[in-house]
Amino acid sequence: MSKFLMTSIGRKFLMSITGLFLVMFIGVHLTINLLLIVDNSGELFNQGAEFMATNPLIKIMEPILGLGFMIHIFWSFFLEYKNWKARPVKYAAKNMGASSSWASRNMLVLGALVLVFLVMHIIDFFWVIKFNPHTMPKTAEGLEDTYTLVASLFKESIVYGLFYILGGVLLGIHLSHGFWSAFQTLGLNNKNWLKRLQFVGKLYAIVIAVGFSIIPLYFMLGLYK
Repeated sequence: MSKFLMTSIGRKFLMSITGLFLVMFIGVHLTINLLLIVDNSGELFNQGAEFMATNPLIKIMEPILGLGFMIHIFWSFFLEYKNWKARPVKYAAKNMGASSSWASRNMLVLGALVLVFLVMHIIDFFWVIKFNPHTMPKTAEGLEDTYTLVASLFKESIVYGLFYILGGVLLGIHLSHGFWSAFQTLGLNNKNWLKRLQFVGKLYAIVIAVGFSIIPLYFMLGLYK
């Protein structure tokens, strides 16, 4: 198995599998987050957060998810290093726009920017909820009020709201290429299927980018009132 992962197709295979795993998580995560704008009382979002924090299956998946993120991130840098090492002399500059998209040519840069967004997200939300629950606001019943924690940050900080929107857009751009590229690596490179996957990938990327962007906008524009 280790020999397979050291081959070109093996390295791409690992990136594809971990990438698709994270695509599924992002969809679930966005679904839960959209509860922030569905119910202004915060009850639905708090229930969703409580489910994610206490469900046994989710608890099992958390370390697997973390491992998936780390593998995907560090493996991408490893692949870039291997590609750079294979061509120490830069190719002559040429117009690549006709043969590839901007996103496909800048996946590492996009991934690095998304990583910055992810780290900020973990520090402001996940770390507090998971490891410092005593610092969280409480509901009238004395329960952890995750809704207020998240909503307050968007209400009080325009800079963070704009940063979150930028992160959602960058994530969408990253997914616009990564989604269908993962399936192509796994062998679904038939011309007809590839076109369909590219369409689905772009549609999914738009949904993710818009979905994550409308949440901070909802609070920044005062639509919760």
